[in-house]
Amino acid sequence: MLWLDKWLGLSHLVFGDYFNIHGFHESELLTLLTLAVWFLVANSTRRVLERVRYLEGFLRVCAWCRRIRYKESWMPLEEFMQQGFDTPTSHGICKECLERTRADLERARQRLNPAPSSEENTSG
Repeated sequence: MLWLDKWLGLSHLVFGDYFNIHGFHESELLTLLTLAVWFLVANSTRRVLERVRYLEGFLRVCAWCRRIRYKESWMPLEEFMQQGFDTPTSHGICKECLERTRADLERARQRLNPAPSSEENTSG
């Protein structure tokens, strides 16, 4: 750290031309700079961890049938609320609704773009 101070002139940047403070040694300056960097890193890390904990607290709610994903299974919203949890929710889709929606979409595509029948191919 001492070479960094000499290379960048940190003591000059911090104190200007008035670095002749009585009893203030270079090691004390390095300790203060290290503590300042530690404080910034620790504070940033704490904020990131708080955000991660906040986001992990959300539950998935199927946007179609409103079932809740809890402990690796989907349960009805009413059953979940009876248990008295106080947790914010987010949206997701359960397997059954995903399959039903995919089937509905496929049927809608087939209605919009019907496949040509074999009679039309032979008469033309």
